[in-house]
Amino acid sequence: MKRFLTVITVFLLAAALAPAAPAPDCKAVPGWSQQGEPRSFVADNLFEYMDGNAEGYLIYSFQRMQGVTCQQGEDTLVIDVSEMADPDSAYGIFAANRDSRQPTAKIGMAGQIVPRRAIFVKDKYYVEIAANPAKDHTEALKAFVEVLEKSISGRTELPDALRWFPTEKLVPDSTRLIPESVLGLRLLKRGYVAQYEFGKAFLVFEASPETAAGVITKLKARIGETKPAQIGDEAFLATDKYLGGMCVFRKGKVIGGYANLKDQDGTGLAAALAAKIQ
Repeated sequence: MKRFLTVITVFLLAAALAPAAPAPDCKAVPGWSQQGEPRSFVADNLFEYMDGNAEGYLIYSFQRMQGVTCQQGEDTLVIDVSEMADPDSAYGIFAANRDSRQPTAKIGMAGQIVPRRAIFVKDKYYVEIAANPAKDHTEALKAFVEVLEKSISGRTELPDALRWFPTEKLVPDSTRLIPESVLGLRLLKRGYVAQYEFGKAFLVFEASPETAAGVITKLKARIGETKPAQIGDEAFLATDKYLGGMCVFRKGKVIGGYANLKDQDGTGLAAALAAKIQ
């Protein structure tokens, strides 16, 4: 019983020390006031707020949301702060929702402000502001983003995996967190993909080297004919009916490599990717 209580105490202390996001406050920016009641949702009832769009949050390990609508004259800003399970998940939903045609900015981990919308990610929090009516709300969005970014503590560096993908011939803004079925394979549960001119790179994170080794074994059985390669702890080359030329490796608990390679031996590419993993 004493050990159980100790574990519970450590868990509660860790939760208390975790970065927290205060509820957004309309009055934090002069001239704005709250319209209606504040919003609060968890995974079980998020569909009540966004109905068909809720699944797009839940697949990124959504935990809870706090929101408020602010008003100044005819202008309204709908502000929602979503807490995800970890910074990777928060960055994942940001990358999925940003406008790839527009530049991003250094706001928290990353952010984007366009005339009627602002989003940014900091630590495990994804913040979004939608503005109405249809006109340029850039200045108001910037003012609220500045306040909200300062109110959230925690990580401001991008996820480590983004630094591991080589930059040569990388398609800009193509790196994404895939929350399930990386490369369309259920064996590869969650990880990052990056599009290159010559194929697609991927990194998948398992709980331990042992579970990662088990996934490699199952993956080779699923693909069929494979050829061993000398990369990381283990690796193989293969040609898949749907994924084309592949080079897959395991380094500790990380599974990575390239797929969709055409007339190209991916050994050198995969070795360069593996060398960057820390």
